Amino acid sequence: MISRILVTGGAGFLGSYLCERLVSMGHDVICLDNFFTSQKSNVTHLLSEPNFELIRHDVTLPIFLEVDQIYNLACPAAPGHYQFNPIKTIKTSVLGSINMLGVAKRCGARILQASTSEIYGDPEVHPQVESYRGSVNPLGIRACYDEGKRVAETLFMDYHRSNHVDVRIVRIFNTYGPRMHPYDGRVVSNFIRQALADEEITIFGDGSQTRSFCYRDDLVNAIIAMMNNEQRFIGPVNIGNPVEFTIRELAEQVIELAGSKSQLVFRPLPDDDPTRRRPDITLAKKELGWEPKIPLRDGLKQTIDWFKSINLSDYRPPTPNYS
Repeated sequence: MISRILVTGGAGFLGSYLCERLVSMGHDVICLDNFFTSQKSNVTHLLSEPNFELIRHDVTLPIFLEVDQIYNLACPAAPGHYQFNPIKTIKTSVLGSINMLGVAKRCGARILQASTSEIYGDPEVHPQVESYRGSVNPLGIRACYDEGKRVAETLFMDYHRSNHVDVRIVRIFNTYGPRMHPYDGRVVSNFIRQALADEEITIFGDGSQTRSFCYRDDLVNAIIAMMNNEQRFIGPVNIGNPVEFTIRELAEQVIELAGSKSQLVFRPLPDDDPTRRRPDITLAKKELGWEPKIPLRDGLKQTIDWFKSINLSDYRPPTPNYS
């Protein structure tokens, strides 16, 4: 069935690929973005498609649209960006959710919240399961994002319980792939950009902290499956790759695959930076029949090839805090 679908943050790294997939499936897609950390060039190839529409808009402000589904992806996701204007960040999560839930309630639309593994904070349970309530510092420099996303989940559940809004919640773990903003401050894009320039690769801490990296295509497959599951499973559900790597291992793979001469340099670990991160995806396997297929090495090759194909001068750092 063809649906009218709104994607907030639709010109971003994940949002643009999601829009592309939905357009190719024949849906009428509205991409909404304020272009703070995204690139219009991510979706220019879709502008000629009759079933695609682009709107510049900030989700913290109300908007009135008629849609069947909403993917709520809007929010800066890299620490340097969400810490640049922390009040704006938490407004995006909280007011943005209220506004999009209002649209969903009025239209009778199904709405999916792109939550985050950051709601687990620096976890005391490993790997992280959905029932774990997290270890988050509500006063720290990451709280604008962590707590904003936690409040967003609260709002989704309250709208579901009180107003019977049809909601879905996914908790996204580290994701990478083509169309990452070169200056988004994420560890994969930082390492690739530095490696291709043969610059020193900056590792915060001693490199022993771990992350689990999910390729973009696998991630988008999961959120589409979650949106369209008709089993009344609303989540939250972890979406990520359960294979764990240290940050140092990631850097060494990037150097090798990029054919780089870069050397590693170490800097102090930022406040509240989690030391371990790996999803338990048992629930995603059970409810969605989903698990990631693309190993880190293959995904890094494709991402590095994309970085080689772009002109960095076409991309501006969204904030001064990108490295």
